Amino acid sequence: MRPLRIAMIGCGFMGAAHSQGWRTAPRVFDLPAAVEMSVVVGRRADAAADAAQRWGWAGSATDWREAVGRDDVDVVDIVTPGDSHAEIAVAALEAGKHVLCEKPLANTVAEAERMAAAAERAAADGVLSMVGFTYRRVPAATLARDLVARGEIGRVQQVRACYRQDWLVDPGAPLAWRLRKEHAGSGALGDIGAHAIDMVQFITGQRVRRTTGVVDTIVEERPLPPEEQDGPDGRRTGRVTVDDVALFTGRLDSGALAAFEATRFATGRKNALTVEVSGDRGALAFDLEDLNTLRVYDRTAPEERQGFTRVLVTEPGHPYLAGWWPPGHMLGYEHGFSHQVKDLVEGVASGEPPHPSFTDGLHVQRVLDAVERSAAQDAAWADV
Repeated sequence: MRPLRIAMIGCGFMGAAHSQGWRTAPRVFDLPAAVEMSVVVGRRADAAADAAQRWGWAGSATDWREAVGRDDVDVVDIVTPGDSHAEIAVAALEAGKHVLCEKPLANTVAEAERMAAAAERAAADGVLSMVGFTYRRVPAATLARDLVARGEIGRVQQVRACYRQDWLVDPGAPLAWRLRKEHAGSGALGDIGAHAIDMVQFITGQRVRRTTGVVDTIVEERPLPPEEQDGPDGRRTGRVTVDDVALFTGRLDSGALAAFEATRFATGRKNALTVEVSGDRGALAFDLEDLNTLRVYDRTAPEERQGFTRVLVTEPGHPYLAGWWPPGHMLGYEHGFSHQVKDLVEGVASGEPPHPSFTDGLHVQRVLDAVERSAAQDAAWADV
């Protein structure tokens, strides 16, 4: 198969992470196609050129439309804020490009529906798409999914998922794009709550069907970024238009309850995504801040040996590990992006649609929307 030539739209934090994946995966895994990092696109020419030089892209540009239309581009990787996902993804799919889009899929259900419909039309012509819910590709999380699917913990009875960060505790933190609804769609709910929803659905193999919840904005006014403080109105602060914390409950396909928390005000928690799945034969617990381990509880073991067992997920037989280091040598945050590239390239080469699909991303978007609808109705149950 000829090389896959990549255009990445966006060059911020996620651009660095995705670049790591594109650069590293072909050197670790025996991929069915080579990868060429053709062009990175940014709004400012100097920033895009700097990103290309630092991250290993062959060139840079400032017009995503031009990049999407290039004959020497096969895959479009979207790492921009959510307000541009739909426009770029639909244009890329209609141009016959495979698409990888960061989560959440869009800012609204309507946008996500349009993207999923475009993906379905493109798939008829062999053009594939995938959403970047990268944490499901942490080997310990994938192992948890495999154990549940094999019935190791029996019938799922209850799930708890929390994603806690603290980077907004300081009220002096500036009003970044993630705090503006027109750019981000929602706050902690969509930014990190989407990850918690996807992880629960991925590990359990079930979808959230109903939800009830509340959201809150703790700091409602923040300093404008320096470049915006010299505007004609002289304002130095702006209003936060998204949530800071979301607490909600979901009812899964089986009827089991799942409890969710997404917050950027959990003082002392830096990137704490935790998922615990309780079944009638055992339980599993995953913690992103200890991402090389999975805790497994076997309720059928003799009483004197019951208790959570810490499994070090670094063996060659564990998901994705065969290409990496000897047993016991740890992986990190960035490795999930290499696994994402592996799965996408293998999907494109085989014609087998990779997951999560845009339809999967649309369902997560509907869950986020249901939480917001519930919160607006005093935590009344809302259907997804």
